[in-house]
Amino acid sequence: MLSLHVLLLCAIAGLHLLISADGDPMIEVFKWKQLDFYNGKDGYMDLWSRLCIPDPHVYNSRKCLGSSNSGASSTGSFIQYNNVPQGVTHFRRRLFVTVPRRQEGIPSTLNYIDLAMDGWNQSPNLRAYPNFALNQYNASEQNLVSVYRTSVDACGRLWFVDTGMLEFPNNRQQIRRPSIWVIDLANDRLLKRFEIPQSIVEIGRGLASITVDVDARRCADAFAYIPDLVNRRLHVYHLRSDRIWSFEHSYFNFDPLSDDLNIGGQTFRWDDGIFSATLGAYKPDGSRDVYFHPMASTNEFVVSNKVLKQECNAARSDHGDDFQLLGTRGPSTQSTMHKYDPRTGVIFFAEVQKSGVGCWKTSKPFSTENHGSVYSNSSEMIYPSDLTIDEEGYIWVMSNSMPIFVYSKLDVQKYNFRIWRQATSLAKRGTVCE
Repeated sequence: MLSLHVLLLCAIAGLHLLISADGDPMIEVFKWKQLDFYNGKDGYMDLWSRLCIPDPHVYNSRKCLGSSNSGASSTGSFIQYNNVPQGVTHFRRRLFVTVPRRQEGIPSTLNYIDLAMDGWNQSPNLRAYPNFALNQYNASEQNLVSVYRTSVDACGRLWFVDTGMLEFPNNRQQIRRPSIWVIDLANDRLLKRFEIPQSIVEIGRGLASITVDVDARRCADAFAYIPDLVNRRLHVYHLRSDRIWSFEHSYFNFDPLSDDLNIGGQTFRWDDGIFSATLGAYKPDGSRDVYFHPMASTNEFVVSNKVLKQECNAARSDHGDDFQLLGTRGPSTQSTMHKYDPRTGVIFFAEVQKSGVGCWKTSKPFSTENHGSVYSNSSEMIYPSDLTIDEEGYIWVMSNSMPIFVYSKLDVQKYNFRIWRQATSLAKRGTVCE
């Protein structure tokens, strides 16, 4: 059996090859036919398969033995097929992967891959974060319910929204208030849990991403921007004052001319409103532009963070010219997430219709001609659900075949979920984003 030392060397060598790669705009790092998990409170116990047995009454399900750290979900059953990853964020040898509770049988909604221990594995098992116990929603009112995407800020903190909702088909349940979480990644301790009041949102459905605006020299003065794709609002949370407020604008609505989608062989219509927000470069006055878009749209919009940071501005009935239309990215460029890279001055887009990654150099006018294509693969990058950029300048993309899961059936003999990676400097090469 290989020693841990040898495995670490292999993992490091594999990562080095990825870093040095030159050629493919996006490189496949991990892929799964179906997800599996390590279980136990510390994430280092035996695998599910060693403590669970097949359940003949439920498709692709396993009943787990009744141990307190057996790895079973809060309902006591692990349904492997129902586990669809959504978000991916990298920070210093850990890759955070979220699995929202949109179906029954999900053991942990917030997870990570230990790249030093499991980076060599093509299909690594997920480890519950920060531990298995906190992911058991029925065990405590303070535990995690459902997380879609995460974000790491300049102060080394993990931010995310727990929607508090079980989104089971035909049986949605808001079992607790949606909440904003902040965890110190230096010691994995919870720094803040803020319950979003009912005056802001009735339910947590639609709170699918979070963007953090903070200077590393003033970590307490952080602002978080939370798009609400269902209510078509942009919520702003201020850490220091522990207050939250909401902006409404017509630019947060979906575009009825762009809501027809054809992805992975599935044709459907989605009306998702404002979905993603990303911060641009610092300006001489210290402000930054916030770029945003609805998912069911090919348009991009912008507002200054100076506007969003003032709670009194949210109460205005007329925002004047504060929110502006930049333009259109072009046909079939509907995007889930996008992220600005300060090293290259490029915004990268996860484009669901093109099954790929697009780009725009922010120093150039926003136009269809200046919108580039980094990568497109309709057979493998089916529905890029998340795109993040780490502190080292690498893009990470999750593709999860979501439309096939929702409207058809995943072939569990094929790879359905993939994580991709590339340096931003290489990703833009050969495109109009140079």
